[in-house]
Amino acid sequence: MAAQAISIHPQAAGLSVKFNAMASPCELLVDSVDQRLGEQLGQLVANEVWRIEQKYSRYNTQSVCSAINQSQGLPLAIDDETYALLNFAKLCFDLSDGLFDISSGILRRVWHFDCSDNLPTPAQISALLPNIGFNKIVFDHSSITLPKGMELDFGGIGKEYAVDKCIQLLQAHSPIAALVNLGGDLAVTTERSDGQAWQIGIEHPGFVQQQTMVVSLRSGALATSGDAKRYLLKDGIRYSHILNPLTGCSITDAPRSVTVAAPQCIQAGMLATLAMLQGRDAQILLDSQPLPHWIIR
Repeated sequence: MAAQAISIHPQAAGLSVKFNAMASPCELLVDSVDQRLGEQLGQLVANEVWRIEQKYSRYNTQSVCSAINQSQGLPLAIDDETYALLNFAKLCFDLSDGLFDISSGILRRVWHFDCSDNLPTPAQISALLPNIGFNKIVFDHSSITLPKGMELDFGGIGKEYAVDKCIQLLQAHSPIAALVNLGGDLAVTTERSDGQAWQIGIEHPGFVQQQTMVVSLRSGALATSGDAKRYLLKDGIRYSHILNPLTGCSITDAPRSVTVAAPQCIQAGMLATLAMLQGRDAQILLDSQPLPHWIIR
């Protein structure tokens, strides 16, 4: 891996520690002006995010994800962390009736969301469908057997998982209030030292002239799913990068973005993605849940 580093920036009421990971700008906000503490906590968070990225990225040929995808239908030993992630992926799959499926990443072979009008053909999509379906995967505490021709992609849950792991580490190491933001998926350890909530800005996707929405967060997490920069547009129809794994087709009439607040980031991310997968019915799903949420169309 290339050398990675953090940078520390003083702010009016604390410190900002910045680094890059998971193809996103990442930030730790520390409610303290102690430079040494900020560096210690920043390095702690960055190292954990880099660890998870290196372990589960499909782009890393030495990752667990790559090992699973290259297993050619043979059983592969896994550790407790991987088993826990697979269990969560199964929960997402079951709760969504198969719509949230981490085996659907194979569709990227024919879908290229570059804001053009280049749609894949029905034949190209159909050829991939037999290699999708989390229910075809066999796993337990010690091993996984992925059918030959299938692939897993932990990208749909990886950032949110990393946020939650970092929050746990911070709470174990220091009582100082902090916020972890990995490319817009974020969580806080506690309210700020002055008793105030953290103020979180949620930008309107694609429309710079629209006012940024501000959400107050005292505990828990926020996660956002949207298609601000990843979509196709043909004949006036916008095709979201959120794909239906049952049909292989893009979700149409989906919101521009969905943001959900939840006790854990991985929960917020799951619900935000599930809502996007409902297309025009996103509001119906969100209204059935007891969690705060915001939809931008």
